[in-house]
Amino acid sequence: MTLLEALQQHQRICDQLHQLALEENRFLQQYRRPADAHLLERKRALSDQLDAALAALRAAPKADARLPDVKAALDQTRSRILQTLQIEKESEELLLRFSLTGGAPAPGPAAAPGMLQKIYARHQS
Repeated sequence: MTLLEALQQHQRICDQLHQLALEENRFLQQYRRPADAHLLERKRALSDQLDAALAALRAAPKADARLPDVKAALDQTRSRILQTLQIEKESEELLLRFSLTGGAPAPGPAAAPGMLQKIYARHQS
């Protein structure tokens, strides 16, 4: 396997991990609880694939590391990894916040006394 092929394989797995991180983040924002076991199992499987891809990268010949295609693929992969790390950080913060508040949404601002009566009176006319 050439370095470019190994890098492209690694990039595909990084893209899949990024999509999974987005899915987990949306789940956390919507349901305010940790993701279900199915999502975590998918994450573990992708992590195993990532380990294999990293081993392939280490084993690939480094002779063509300076080719423009390899550099471009490397830059794209680095960018995707940074995006995924940012999403994972946000998800960790959400998990921490929900674990401290018990998953309940923060209370909204209290309505001023008589405000509901004014709104009700406005819609009755």
